[in-house]
Amino acid sequence: MTKLVIQIPCYNEEGTIAKTIKDIPKKIAGISKIEILVIDDGSCDNTSKEAKKSGAKIKRLNSNRGLAKAFAYGVDEALSIGADIIVNIDGDNQYQGKDIEKLIKPIIKGEADIVIGDRCVESLEEYSWIKRKLHKIGSYFIKKLSGIDVPDPVSGFRAISKNAAAKINIMSSFSYTTEMIIQAGHKDIILISVPIKTNKTRRPSRLFGSIPEFVAYSAITILRTYIMYKPLRSFLFIGAFFMIVGAIPIIRFLYFYFLGSGDGHIQSLVIGGMLLIVGFISFLTALLADVLAGIRRMQERIIERFESKK
Repeated sequence: MTKLVIQIPCYNEEGTIAKTIKDIPKKIAGISKIEILVIDDGSCDNTSKEAKKSGAKIKRLNSNRGLAKAFAYGVDEALSIGADIIVNIDGDNQYQGKDIEKLIKPIIKGEADIVIGDRCVESLEEYSWIKRKLHKIGSYFIKKLSGIDVPDPVSGFRAISKNAAAKINIMSSFSYTTEMIIQAGHKDIILISVPIKTNKTRRPSRLFGSIPEFVAYSAITILRTYIMYKPLRSFLFIGAFFMIVGAIPIIRFLYFYFLGSGDGHIQSLVIGGMLLIVGFISFLTALLADVLAGIRRMQERIIERFESKK
């Protein structure tokens, strides 16, 4: 028996949650049981009431914790009720429920652990030129940092196997989408994309107030996640940068010193020395961070073994 849990993290979606739930298929080939789980992220409207009327199981958070926290809570809850496959779908009816079967098919066949719905952003009318360019740039950096080519890394419509869900630990409070991909790349989780269709949404995203805000938060999340899994490389690069920059004023001081006018360039020696110290500290930080990353990996393996025995 294969149980599918469709989780819907949402905030103030009373106008669309019923339609979202209604569009979810009642039967899917290869699935013996389908359960709908709505994570109400502290809504101040009738989201929970509408979702319950539509037949969903409700888990309501006491306050608005943000999309990433609601998503992570939903994954934990789905695993606790015996999910073999988890599908995440937004509550604004952006995604089409009929595509759920397309998402989970590679997981049922054993071809993938995570499947992301590709909205084919280049063809979306509601995406402006600047949003398409930023999306393309973001996809490029995600590919470089994760080693996985994902055409639509910020798509929230995705399917996750039980084993993959147990391995993914979302730390961000902003968005889980890019962090999951980077983690998958560094944990040898097979992740693929499939093309999907979308419905037009009537409201702007509540995740961010402006494009610059979204870019800034996304960049911070991506860098933080990458450093978490590649601390040695990250801090060695930082340390090398400060070492090289610090060497320049010191070489300048030595040049003037041997010309007999070093007294007037002591500031170059001081600045260079400070930068070299920062570089050295970065090297030490790299070693410490690498040890901590090793400890974290051991803890994650222990958790994975524990979950596999359930």
